[in-house]
Amino acid sequence: MLSTALMDPKGSLPRLLDCLQAPFALASRIYVSWVFLKSGYLKISDWDSTLALFEYEYRVPLLSPHLAAIVGTAGELVFPTLLILGLFGRISALGLQAVNVLAVVSYAHVLLQDGFAAAIGQHYLWGYILLVLTVYGPGAWSLDHQLRGRRKNLPDT
Repeated sequence: MLSTALMDPKGSLPRLLDCLQAPFALASRIYVSWVFLKSGYLKISDWDSTLALFEYEYRVPLLSPHLAAIVGTAGELVFPTLLILGLFGRISALGLQAVNVLAVVSYAHVLLQDGFAAAIGQHYLWGYILLVLTVYGPGAWSLDHQLRGRRKNLPDT
């Protein structure tokens, strides 16, 4: 009887869980974005230190330290802002995923050492959340969802 109630898509538990999808997606977007926004803000608020970090500490492949600082900081400010709004949600999540991967690659000489399991674990968690948002989208409480609804209601020309 309990399994039937849980399996019935019109049952109360599935309906309750369906109602939680939009706030869960919003909470996920805010949680993961906040981490990167704080990092981007710190970088832009002390640009000289940021340039020094990219020159002497981070090992960004294929980019000069100055260009890597600009691109990394821009990615940490633009993608999270779009993701919180749910505007270009999947692309924003994918872009932030690239920032996350590049951060791990650039700082792997530290993050992959013994004693840094929690730090690398955070990057894995953020990556997983961003992967879920990329696959499932930003949810009903997003600008993407609102704009898609408006487009459907426009008359054909």
